[in-house]
Amino acid sequence: MPKIAFVGAGSIVFARNLMGDVLSYPELQGSTITLMDIDEERLDRVATAGREMVEHNDVDATIETTTDRREALDGADYVLNMIHVGGREPFENEIRISQEYGVNQAVGDTLGPGGVFRFLRTAPVMLDLARDMEELCPDALLLNYTNPMAMLCWAVDEATDIDVVGLCHSVQHTAEAVSDYADVPREELDYWVAGINHMAWFLEVEHDGESIYPGLYEAAEDPETYKRDNVRFDILRHFGAFVTESSNHMSEYVPYFRTEEATIEEYTVDEEFEDYFVDWMPTGHYFEHWCEYQQEAREMTADDIDPEIERSEEYGSRIIHSMETGERRRMNINVRNDAGAIANLGNDTCVEVPCLVDGQGVHPCSVGELPAQLVALNRTNTSVQRLAVKAALDHDQDALRRAVKLDPLTAAACTLDEIDDMVDDLLAANADYLPDELVEAPRTVSSPT
Repeated sequence: MPKIAFVGAGSIVFARNLMGDVLSYPELQGSTITLMDIDEERLDRVATAGREMVEHNDVDATIETTTDRREALDGADYVLNMIHVGGREPFENEIRISQEYGVNQAVGDTLGPGGVFRFLRTAPVMLDLARDMEELCPDALLLNYTNPMAMLCWAVDEATDIDVVGLCHSVQHTAEAVSDYADVPREELDYWVAGINHMAWFLEVEHDGESIYPGLYEAAEDPETYKRDNVRFDILRHFGAFVTESSNHMSEYVPYFRTEEATIEEYTVDEEFEDYFVDWMPTGHYFEHWCEYQQEAREMTADDIDPEIERSEEYGSRIIHSMETGERRRMNINVRNDAGAIANLGNDTCVEVPCLVDGQGVHPCSVGELPAQLVALNRTNTSVQRLAVKAALDHDQDALRRAVKLDPLTAAACTLDEIDDMVDDLLAANADYLPDELVEAPRTVSSPT
C-alpha cells in the first residue's frame, strides 16, 4: 500500500478532507498517511481527527506524524504539498503596500505584486522540498495545492527532476456555477476546459449534446443573475468564453475592473452570494476574511470534525487511486506544456488542461490552439509568471521588477517609476521572508534620479 505524505498538514479542515478523500476508496484504506507540519500543536489536532476517522470507520490506514520533512518524505509514493510560508505579516504587507500605490488586489495569491512576492517567499521552501524528494523518494509524484499554483509548479519543473502536478478546484466549482446559470443538472454536464490556473476557459460546455452557451448569455442579461458573477459574465460578453475563476479573483488578473474605487465597488460580488463557490470566499477584502478563517481554524478541535468518510471534489485522491489501480479518469490538472497541449502557449508554461490519469501516470490531452483573444489574456499572465520564475531561480532583481511591471492590474494603476518604488518597499518590508541573494541582488534597470 502507498505511503502518502502531507506536507504542511496543519490545516485541520483541508487536511481532514484530503484524508477522507483517500480513505473513501477501499483500495487505499491500507495506506500510510504521514502528516508533517512545523506547528506541532496543529499537527496533533489533525492527527487526532484522522485517527478518529480511521477508528470510527474501521479502516486499516496508519496515521503518522512528524515535524521533520525528510522523515515524512522518506519512501513516500505521493507527496501532497499544502504549505503556507510566512504567515500573516508578509501576506498583509503584499496587500497593504500595493494598495498604497493604487494596486487594489482582491486576493493577491496568484498574480500581481501579492502573487509574485508570495511566490518568491514560497519557492525556496518548495524547491528544498523537491530536492529532498530527489534524494528520498525520487519516483514519487508531487501534488501541489499551494498558490501561486502556476509559478510554483513552473519553478519545480524548471529546477528539479521531480514530477509535479498542480491541483485546483476552480474547474469543478465553475461547472457547478454554469450548470446553475443555464438551469441544467451538474452531473449531466459535458465540458472541455483549457488555459492556465485561475484563467482557464470553458471551450465547450454541453448538455445532451447541445451547447449551454446560449443559456449563459441569457443568464447574463438577467440583473439578479448578473450580479452574482458580474466579472465573469462581462468577460463572457466581451471575449466569448466563461472563465474558471470567481469574479473576485478574475477581477485582479486583468486591467478592467479594479483601478477606481467606484468600479471596484460596482464589480464586487454581493455578500449574499459569497457562499456560492467556497464557504469562506471573500467579497473583495480577502485578507480580513483569511484572518478570520485562520482564527476559527486555530480554535477548532478534533471534536469539531465529522469522523464520517466523505469524498470531496478535490482531484488528489482520484489521481492516487487511478495510479494505484489503473482506473482511467479525465481531470483538469496543472502541468508543464512541454508536450504542447496548448499549441499557442510556450512549452515552458504551466497550463491547466484535461489530462488522462491511469496506472502509468498523468497524460495531458492535446487541446490545439486557444482562440486568439483567450490566449492573449493568458499570455498577459504567463509573461509575469515567466519573469517571476527567473527572478526566483536566478535571484534576478531586474526580472522581478519587470514581472511586476508587466502585471496587467499594476500596469493599469502605476507608472513605471512608481512600480520600482513599490517593489523597493515590498522588498524592504518582506526581507525576512525572502532569499538574501534576491533582496541584495544588484539591479541594472535604471532608477529615477
